[in-house]
Amino acid sequence: MTNKRFPRAFFRQPSTIVAKDILGAYLHRVLDGEELIGKIVETEAYCVGDEACHAFRGKTPRNAVMFGEGGFSYIYFTYGMHHCFNITANEEGVAEAVLVRAIEPVKGMETMRMLRAKAIRDRDITNGPGKLCQAMSLSRNENGIDLIESDMLFLTRGESPIPANHIGVSTRIGINVAQEHLWRFYITGNEYVSRTKPSVPGIVAGGRRHK
Repeated sequence: MTNKRFPRAFFRQPSTIVAKDILGAYLHRVLDGEELIGKIVETEAYCVGDEACHAFRGKTPRNAVMFGEGGFSYIYFTYGMHHCFNITANEEGVAEAVLVRAIEPVKGMETMRMLRAKAIRDRDITNGPGKLCQAMSLSRNENGIDLIESDMLFLTRGESPIPANHIGVSTRIGINVAQEHLWRFYITGNEYVSRTKPSVPGIVAGGRRHK
């Protein structure tokens, strides 16, 4: 790990760019003095004008943090049982976010295993958005944290960017609208990716077709 944080400007980019470029980055969570670290291996982008985005119908108390500038945690509770960790993106007033769907544990595995006691296999500890929130003890209490300045919850860069030919691109998972958008990104071949969903042939990360 480089221990080098992303600057604010990185998160002021559109969510489709941030979602792709944080693959391979590290999510750090300090819990009771212990640092838990996971490598980000799967993300989804949620954009302006996107019916699946929580901000599509305007600002509410639940989604208010999305309308601030990029680089803050947006954590919501869903289905009455799961929390999901997102990172706000784009400029202030442009409500976009990146859902972190899966991480690969790097440090603090035993604590994560304890917090995810029902997980049978190692990969099941953090291979989904609700699972990684349980494994890192993330809830609405951590909503709205500045991921640039915080020492409790933050991101650092990976050792090197993930090559484009190692990034899978597909439609998003678990939504009922805007299902056509190719805004899910993942590291191909990583066992912690939440679900097998074939990458769209001829598409490179960012949504452009190979020439």
